[in-house]
Amino acid sequence: MLIENSKLLWRLLWQPAGAMSGILDRGSLLFASLAVLAVSLLFETTVTRPGPQAPIVVAQPGAEPGEAPVRVVHVRPQWSFSFYTPLLVLAAIYVPGTLLVTNLIGRLGGLGVVFQRDYSSLLTCTAMAWTAAQVPVVVAGWVAPFPVLGVVAALAYVYFAVLMFFVIRTVFGVENGVAAGAVCLSWIPVAAAAVFWGPLQFLFRLLASPFFLFYAFYYLRGEFANVGASLRSRQNFRRMLEAAAINPHDAGAQYQLGLIYQQRRQTTEAIQRFKNAVAIDPAETDAHFQLGRIAREQGRLKDALTHFQTVVDQDEKHSLSEILRELGAVYLANRQYGDARNELAVYIERRPYDTEGLYYYGQALEGLGDSSTAREMYARAIESARTAPRYRRRYIAKWSRLAQKQLSKLG
Repeated sequence: MLIENSKLLWRLLWQPAGAMSGILDRGSLLFASLAVLAVSLLFETTVTRPGPQAPIVVAQPGAEPGEAPVRVVHVRPQWSFSFYTPLLVLAAIYVPGTLLVTNLIGRLGGLGVVFQRDYSSLLTCTAMAWTAAQVPVVVAGWVAPFPVLGVVAALAYVYFAVLMFFVIRTVFGVENGVAAGAVCLSWIPVAAAAVFWGPLQFLFRLLASPFFLFYAFYYLRGEFANVGASLRSRQNFRRMLEAAAINPHDAGAQYQLGLIYQQRRQTTEAIQRFKNAVAIDPAETDAHFQLGRIAREQGRLKDALTHFQTVVDQDEKHSLSEILRELGAVYLANRQYGDARNELAVYIERRPYDTEGLYYYGQALEGLGDSSTAREMYARAIESARTAPRYRRRYIAKWSRLAQKQLSKLG
């Protein structure tokens, strides 16, 4: 565990996206917590060691004749926090705040469910990111003067924000814009905590006291064990899939691994897994469908059309007929408005309240010059989004906004 987690920690320096995925699969919350404590303790020793001191000019009101009215005092800046404070701030303030902010922006579901599912994973990845960002600060503290250390520390916070972008995107599987917004707003809980830092610092000292830790562990050891349960469950599932993927005839395991990589925004790895599934079983319709969706998102319309046509040939009603919507979207991107209308007309007949499909259908009709019917489709798309269940709105809000834009454009 120690060697593998250490490799993942150093991998963050040059391949953060892949390293975060590896931390989710093989990372240890205990190692990440100890790493934060270690780097914090090292940092404390660097700023309190004997070395270059900062000069401060102090006035001498009662200076004797011939004596300088001021004198220079050299003071070494001191670290005012205990070495365990960063870990407590991460675990009790920053990670819960980041989870709350991401849930509000991305509308991931009920806060209790999201917290139980993702807290341990988010804390593990965040602690590893903090450690990776602080290592250069520790090194600079040993070899550089204090002003340079301040610059390096400022850059470390920027680097930590970059790593947190990959953390949020990997753990929650959200889009880049949501991840960036969550990183920008994640400092709000920390800023709020700074206002009440006095009471919080007293509370942190209490939490870190050996007496409290002993009794907390004795009475709450079951709860502490459950903190990492979701992460362990996720890792065990991944290990079972990897074991199943060894079987050269198991296309399903390859497909499931592809879905995991796709959810983590690791598109290259996802494509390879889906291709492996298709190579094992050409009739793996789900893998063809996902390959087509990825190809469409990447602008490889010819490849997308090939995969989608394979899906249609195998099952025209695949994924509740969503294959027709995806096929229509490819035709739209190729400006084949007639073909797009034909596919989307069948889809809307089967799924008359699908916001995305209605928007695409309106686009096809608008491309064919049928503005009046296009306006009707846009209006239906807006209405379907407005009346959709709350849990669905985060997925369809984009299409509702686009439909409103096109509707106002048509007048």
